[in-house]
Formats: sequence, C-alpha cells, structure tokens
Amino acid sequence: MRRILKVLTSRLMIVGPLVLLQLALLIMLFYRVTIIYSVMPLVNVLAILIVIYVINRSEDPSYKIGWTAVILAVPVIGVPLYILAGNRQVPKKLFNGTIKASQKMNDLLALEPPEMSEETHEMFEYGASRLGYPVYGRTVSKYYSSGREWFTDYIEELKKAEKFIFMEFFIIYEGECLDEILEVLKQKAAEGVDVKLIYDDFGCVTMPRSFMKKLKAYGIEAYRFNKLRPAFIIQMNNRDHRKITVIDNRVAFTGGVNIADEYIGKITRFGEWKDSALKMTGDAVWSMTVMFLGMYTYVSGKEVDFEQYHERYVMTVSSGLYQPFSDTPTDSEPACLNMHQNMISRARNYIYIDTPYLIPNGSIMSALCLAAKSGVDVRILTPHIPDKKLVFQITRGNYDALLDAGVRIYEYTPGFNHAKNFVSDDKWAIVGSVNTDYRSYFLHFENGILMYDSDQIKAIRNDFLQSLERSHEISREESAQTPLPLKVMRAVLNLFIPLV
Repeated sequence: MRRILKVLTSRLMIVGPLVLLQLALLIMLFYRVTIIYSVMPLVNVLAILIVIYVINRSEDPSYKIGWTAVILAVPVIGVPLYILAGNRQVPKKLFNGTIKASQKMNDLLALEPPEMSEETHEMFEYGASRLGYPVYGRTVSKYYSSGREWFTDYIEELKKAEKFIFMEFFIIYEGECLDEILEVLKQKAAEGVDVKLIYDDFGCVTMPRSFMKKLKAYGIEAYRFNKLRPAFIIQMNNRDHRKITVIDNRVAFTGGVNIADEYIGKITRFGEWKDSALKMTGDAVWSMTVMFLGMYTYVSGKEVDFEQYHERYVMTVSSGLYQPFSDTPTDSEPACLNMHQNMISRARNYIYIDTPYLIPNGSIMSALCLAAKSGVDVRILTPHIPDKKLVFQITRGNYDALLDAGVRIYEYTPGFNHAKNFVSDDKWAIVGSVNTDYRSYFLHFENGILMYDSDQIKAIRNDFLQSLERSHEISREESAQTPLPLKVMRAVLNLFIPLV
C-alpha cells in the first residue's frame, strides 16, 4: 500500500497523463483536419507510402509488422503516431553525447587478447572486433544466486573503497537496502573517496525530490539519466537499464539486482524474488570502469581523464576469460541481441536461460527453435507470479512455438524470476542486465559479461537446475488448453509490443 501511494503521488502521475493528453489532442486534431477538409484519400496514400518506407528500413521484422498493421488499419491514428514515435531516431543531444563517450571508450579499451583456442576466439570475436570490447584473463569472479547473497558482499566491498565508488542503477527505492548503502557511501565520501551515482529518472520516479539534495549533502555526486518530461517525445523511451558498480578499479558488480528491498528479500513482492549478480576482481574490471565513465561524461557534461581511474592490481590467481560489454540504442548495432543469439547458435549440448520476460524477436525465436530441433537441450525459466500481468501474457503467448520445437519451459513457482542469465555447455555464460525482450534489445542502455571457462559457470548452471526443482514445467497439452479469447488477446499484444 505504501509503495502504491508513492506511485500515485509521484511525478509519473503528472507526466503520464500530460503525455497521453498531448497524444490524444494531436490525433484528434489530425482526425478533424482530415474530415473537415475531406483529405482522407490523401491520408490513405500517405499511409501506403509510410508503410513502403517502413518495410524497406533495416529494422526488426516484428517492428515492421506492428507498424504496418496500425498504419493501414487506422490511418488517422497510425500516420501521426508513426511520424511522432515510429522513426526511433535518438535525439541529437543523446546521440552525440553517448556516441562521443563510446568512441572515447573504444580508444581506451584497446588490448592485446590472451591466448585462446580458435573455437574460443570465434565466440569472442563479435564483441572484440565489432563492438570493441576486449577479452581479459587475470580475473576471478563470484556468482550470487540471490540478491540476499549479493548484498552482504556488496556492502563489505563498498566499505573497503579507498579511492572511488562508481554506481549506475535503473531502479532505486527507499527502504532498508538503500539506507544501509547510503550510510556506507556517506562515510566513504567523508573519508575523501570519490563517490559518483547515476540513476535512471523513470526507474526512480517514486524517489522524493529531496533525494538529490540528500546525496549532495552526503558528498555524493549524482545525476539522473534522461529526466522525465511531460512531452510526447521518443527520447523518453530510451532508459538506462544498466546495473554497474565499480570500486577502485579493483572490484565490479553487475547482474539483475537493483537497489530496493524486494531484491534482497527484505520485503515480499510477487512472491519470492529470484535474482542473480556477478562480482569480478582483476583486469576485466577496467572495462566496467570505462563503461561507467563513458555514461558519466554524457550526464555530467564534464571532460574526464579516464586514466586517472586506471588503478592497477596484480592478480595472483585467475579463472577463465571475461568480456564485459554494453549496448546503446544510439547506434544500429543490436549488441545484446547478437550476443544472446551467438550463444544460442553455438551451444552444442545445452543452453539454459533465466529471464523475467520471454518476448524474443524473430531471430532469437528462430535460433532457440533451431537449437532445440538440432538436439540441444534448451530450457527457459520464467516467473510464475508476474510483476506486469499484460507482459506476462505476452510471455506465455510465446510458449507454443517454442514447445512445438522441443524447447522446455518452466515457471518459477515460488514467485518472480528476475535473473538474466545464459549458460551453455559448462563453458560459456552471460550475466548482466539484459532481458530477452524488445526494450532491452532495441531501446535501453544495457550491459553484461560474457564468460568462458570460469569456475563460476557451473555455479550458474547448478543454480538454474536447482531452481527447476521448485518450478512447474509447462507441457504442450497444458499450453494448448488456453482459452481462445486469451490466445487472441496474447496474439494482439504480441503484435504491438515492438511499438512501445
């Protein structure tokens, strides 16, 4: 009830209605002009021309189909809506700022790769040559199968900080989790540690206006990414969904965990909350440091000497190879989608996937089905208790095609599965912030870590298999019993999900 009250009194309840009002007025105006001046034939011609343009764009096919259906079915709504929101052109300021940061990152991340086999090199090659993210040895990791496990180590590592703490999160909510973290950050800032925080303005929309003032009073340098505005602009769709913490360029954390009490089991929302996170120590942390600083240069507008944060540590142990990566909607490269697809297509024995939202685009769906048909053990774990009911229906609407191909699908019976893991063949894994949905693949800023031959890969596999013991496997017969009206609703929702 308290959280609902916060949402009802948040800036979202002002911004949201104003945006919808603007959209409604625009469509009404376009409709009235069309009727009054009897230009419906011209609108129909314009609709056809826009559809031809959409079909010939280098976009995801599902995105094209959705817009084609809207534009041709209801031109007086579809035409103005596409002109306003369909082109997905990132605003110039956001584009220039993040592209500039990315270019600076690429220059800093040039690195001679460690020795590896030809097969291993092929897996890392896309991220290295196309995205510019190097592969590191001299790194160790620790996998956390819950936010509760993560939080204990997270607090301890924050307390060890001597030079800087960089934090970037999508969601921050008030509660015990935030209070304990802020207490440590306040102390560290007082000791002279450089503490910087970036958080997404939409993800943290329930935070009070006094939050920034509190952070400043504590000596924490903080920035809101992509501030919410009461305007119908496509920029509001591009959110910072990354979860990055870097301490002294020595330790880095990422995964699905945000700063809120449900993530660490302090409160119960949507049943038992399952999540995951990864800690890295060693050379690979530098990529995470650079990723954060790249975003920082954009949100702060400051020039930064990245090298002043390049603290060196000599690792006496090492476990596997690591390739931290990030993705941005400001370019034409769907990096996270391609990293996921690469893992699926290269799996030989099994691939296990944790995801809160199973809304794959056509290429991921085809890769999953082909892998299963080729004899790969493909299993996917989704929530049983959803956080968003309509999105959950879209997730379930994708079950049939996957089940028909031989993919095994489970729902996490105790509650909500928020983990975002890929693991295959006891050799490879990806842990990060990326969901298997359109928003993560095409609209959000995301990050992850591709791992090879780490001793923690089996821990990720074992966590998945142990979770299946507490889950319900969806059979083809069970899925086929879905009532027809519900199937139709899911199909309609699935058609329009790429548009938003």
